[in-house]
Amino acid sequence: MTDWHAAAAALTIDGRAVVDGVRKDASDGSVSRDINPATGETTAEVASLSAADVDAAVVSARTAFDDGRWSRTDADHRKSVLLKLADLIDEHTEEFALLDSLDMGKPVGESSTVDAPGSAATFRFYAEAIDKLVDEVPSTPQGSTALVTREALGVVAAITPWNYPLEIAAWKLAPALALGNSVVHKPASASPLSALRLGELALEAGLPAGVLNVVPGRGGLVGETLGLHNAVDALAFTGSTSVAKTLLGYSGASNMKRLSLEAGGKSANVVFADTEDLDAAAKAAAFGAFYNQGEVCSANSRLLVEASIRDEFVALVAKHAEAFAPGDPLDAASGAGSLVSAAHADDVWAAVGSARADGRIVAGGERVTITGSDAYVVPTIAVDLPNEHPLHFNEVFGPLLSVQTFTTEEEAIGLANSTDYGLAASLWTGSVSRAHRVAGRLVAGTVSVNTVDALGLTTPFGGFKQSGFGRDLSLHAFDNYSDLKTTWIQFG
Repeated sequence: MTDWHAAAAALTIDGRAVVDGVRKDASDGSVSRDINPATGETTAEVASLSAADVDAAVVSARTAFDDGRWSRTDADHRKSVLLKLADLIDEHTEEFALLDSLDMGKPVGESSTVDAPGSAATFRFYAEAIDKLVDEVPSTPQGSTALVTREALGVVAAITPWNYPLEIAAWKLAPALALGNSVVHKPASASPLSALRLGELALEAGLPAGVLNVVPGRGGLVGETLGLHNAVDALAFTGSTSVAKTLLGYSGASNMKRLSLEAGGKSANVVFADTEDLDAAAKAAAFGAFYNQGEVCSANSRLLVEASIRDEFVALVAKHAEAFAPGDPLDAASGAGSLVSAAHADDVWAAVGSARADGRIVAGGERVTITGSDAYVVPTIAVDLPNEHPLHFNEVFGPLLSVQTFTTEEEAIGLANSTDYGLAASLWTGSVSRAHRVAGRLVAGTVSVNTVDALGLTTPFGGFKQSGFGRDLSLHAFDNYSDLKTTWIQFG
């Protein structure tokens, strides 16, 4: 069994950027402190790139794409390189698990068994898909032939969040690289370490210099530079709705670069009284609300439960929420870790205070100090909030579950669809006809029936409304990083 504290103490971290195939400091020497939120201590100093540095990374990516060192290689070659990268991620599972845990407080028991292996699996999935893509020969008039081919867009900017630093990076980078694009990756300022290591391992796997550049730095500066850059052909983003809207403006103000935006969420978990196993549903509800400290864009942070079973069901959820009590992230037995920062913990704690003032706390409602940091909030359940209360609509991104009740199917659907978001939803029922009927009316990119937050490599993930557009995962992710070209050949 790994001694994670000893492994963390022995870890060597390189905070330099990856640009044009080498590790680089910021040109002006600027650095930022990478803080471990579980202790408040500095983990590493990370390069904080300037606009000129980001421009150099884009130029490197553009040059690499245009000269064909990756974009015009055979599918078999790209496949072999990405499979090698997947193998290297697996070989460095413990290192990646530690980097993500130290960066954002994630329990190492999860980052080592879910996030790192899942990232390797993502690269394998898209590597294996490369030589399965086929072109089209549509019907055309006699004397002509047309080919419809999928073409890489060119330079892709990827801006990824702090809650799943390695895994969501893999969701963006794997399909973009598989198609032959070059990528400039901007990881979240709070969690850049695993992305920097991934960029280094990509070179070891055989990815040519300039094809994957990793540019840490301030979100506004680096994001704005990429968003407005005329040599960036597409931008993939996961993060807040407000930043997604800013990126839309950047696209319009520059070269109309393609965007795929996975933004905020406020997902409803709808539980009907005819659910066959209420305890199983409650266990899943606790997982959907409190896993990863509730720092999940598709977290089921709204529980809509039929009025006749509310008290019974909420009591069951409260019991299962105990499995997500926060603890030392480097203790593999911890059910949850710290929130990503003291500042974010302050915001979540303010939301708990609002729930306490305007409703009733029936579980949790505590902020605790562990490993010298108070960035830990106990899973909290709030009831009796008015239906118009902001906590039912605003994304908290922490372990706070608000509860509403309904008496009719129509009321449940109306409440579930009452937010500006449409990323995910779950519903529980023993009726197959109700499952189909309600799922068909829920406005969400993924509707999970008799489970929560269902997710897989083969199914698309993304949202409706102000949760954004474009899809991660599945073969549909290729649409974010390519477009269709028609070549019409006339014979006479």
